[in-house]
Amino acid sequence: MKKTVLNQLHKDLGAKMTDFGGWEMPVEYEGIITEHKSVRKNCGLFDVSHMGEILIKGKNAGKSVQKIITNNLDKLNDGQILYTPICQPDGGIIDDLLVYRLSLEKYLLVVNASNIEKDFSWVENHLLADTIVENMSDQYAMLALQGPASRSILTKLITADLETLAYYSFINEKILKNKVIISRTGYTGELGYELYFEPAAARTIWQEIMAAGEEYDLKPCGLGARDTLRLEKLYALYGNDIDEQTNPFTANLAWTVDLEKDDFIGKQALIEIKKNGFQQKLTAFKIIGRGIARSGDKVYIKNQKIGQVTSGSYSPILKQGIGMAYLDNEYTKIGAEIEIKVRNRKLKAKVVKGPFV
Repeated sequence: MKKTVLNQLHKDLGAKMTDFGGWEMPVEYEGIITEHKSVRKNCGLFDVSHMGEILIKGKNAGKSVQKIITNNLDKLNDGQILYTPICQPDGGIIDDLLVYRLSLEKYLLVVNASNIEKDFSWVENHLLADTIVENMSDQYAMLALQGPASRSILTKLITADLETLAYYSFINEKILKNKVIISRTGYTGELGYELYFEPAAARTIWQEIMAAGEEYDLKPCGLGARDTLRLEKLYALYGNDIDEQTNPFTANLAWTVDLEKDDFIGKQALIEIKKNGFQQKLTAFKIIGRGIARSGDKVYIKNQKIGQVTSGSYSPILKQGIGMAYLDNEYTKIGAEIEIKVRNRKLKAKVVKGPFV
């Protein structure tokens, strides 16, 4: 398995490690529920250095990115970030990623760890002339500081005024003379920041943040809490809720598709999908009573299969089972009662409007 630069530090802290897309990553330290509640109430620090970074630069860098993504790059000024899928010609989602506009001719794509090689190859094969693409993933470490206290903690370490940093924007700063990109983003739904810097500075920056957060009861957090936090906010996980067999419309990501902009990969297919409709939609549900549904569990109404769970877990905030499933359209109405087959029994559940928290 691949290891982030902080791998040994996690083990020294007693983290339980797991295989996540070929990376050995911390799944929990004190426990998923404790870490989850810490992020909702105070703050948590995540090592997300397994994520990938792809740099696109040159005269036609902007046009190349615009051709590849479904969202509209024209929304961005320097220092701003865009969430977007990239799609195949048939509209299937290759990945969902963040686009950082470093300058008019330079963009950084932050991609899912399991898709780095696939995404890099896709970008490389669809570049316009006078454009260069570089896989910068080995040149960045990345931490996510998430929770209500994140701004207070980070303010102790930098000179910039974080009050003025808008959502989905970033700045260049320094922590102990180490250059850091600080973006106001995250995967938890809380106030939070993601920090990018050279791997050699990772241990120092981790320790500085933990020390600054001691008075706020800052806790190291693993991927287990990251998953339950994102699920409570209905954030899609690539490989579970979205993949090459799903498209942005079925996945409730229509807001990330701009069919008015010039041609982009997948545009014609997405026009047809929107025009003709689609059979299933990604739908939020709550378990009625006790029990938890998991990815792959089948969904039924009166013994008729109507869909399949993509993500399911226990919500530490609601104290009940929650999840997402692709359901046939006629069964996605809010309040509809469904059944989910978990092992040899069926759990009763109800379709709800998200997010859960």
